[in-house]
Amino acid sequence: MSVDFEDVRAAASRIEGIVAHTPVLTSLALDSLAGRRLFFKCENLQHVGAFKFRGASNAIALLGEEAERGICTHSSGNHAQAVALAAKQRGVSAYIVMPENAPRVKIEGVRSHGAEITFCEPTLEARERTAAAVMERTGATFVHPFDNPKVVAGQGTAALELINEIGPLDAIIAPIGGGGLMSGTCVTTRALLPEARIFGAEPAGADDAARSLAAGHLIPNKGTNTICDGLLTSLCELTFGILKENLESIITVSDEDVVTAMKLLQEHLDIVVEPSGATVLAAVLTEEFRALKDIDSVGLVISGGNLDPEMLPK
Repeated sequence: MSVDFEDVRAAASRIEGIVAHTPVLTSLALDSLAGRRLFFKCENLQHVGAFKFRGASNAIALLGEEAERGICTHSSGNHAQAVALAAKQRGVSAYIVMPENAPRVKIEGVRSHGAEITFCEPTLEARERTAAAVMERTGATFVHPFDNPKVVAGQGTAALELINEIGPLDAIIAPIGGGGLMSGTCVTTRALLPEARIFGAEPAGADDAARSLAAGHLIPNKGTNTICDGLLTSLCELTFGILKENLESIITVSDEDVVTAMKLLQEHLDIVVEPSGATVLAAVLTEEFRALKDIDSVGLVISGGNLDPEMLPK
């Protein structure tokens, strides 16, 4: 089970006209702050407010007759909304398992697309158990948020658009949760810009990817403590394998730095970005990243903008 660039290219053709071609924004003020030219791929402006719509659309488009029995997934929010909308567009039912503490804005987003929500305790074991029960009841097909090559290929189309629009970049960085976006970004970047340096951004309170890459094997999160609700899940074997082969390093960031980055993005780009999406700017502004040599241009994939209004930076 792997993903190559031909899968990404095929996904791009398949979902063209379905997903939004999101803008790439720049800011001289943020360039000055970072000491580099920054190019922000704004997936917060994607349908459902997140990159997840790319992978869900590709995976669901590739399903055969089994899709008629419905689509099931478990997600804290953005993948849930993506599957709900992609299923609606295909004309099939969506059954979504969400943790009871999922952000209200994401629950409302899922409901707005007509999906049936089943709530569960906020643990992976509870999510998987509940999803299995839903599939047994409905006969629905499961579309995993990231442990699915078709989903990863779809996520890689964000970097494809970025590179096609901007051209050569010295480096590219994306957030890491389960690793679907980061893996797709790696596959695309390696194919189109083999010399580019690839980095991941991860919250210090959910840093399984950094620990796993350092150890050389998967070390899942036992507990998490971060405002980055979209990055709480741990890597799987598929995404870990891709990241291990392609990432130069993972920059971990504090919640405080993430909030600062959210404010900067709002101030200088006039966009609302959820904490998970702001990790990339937070990472680029760390001393660790500033110390890196021979990087003039950086592509930053902003993963999403689904933010509860009460969480807006003051």
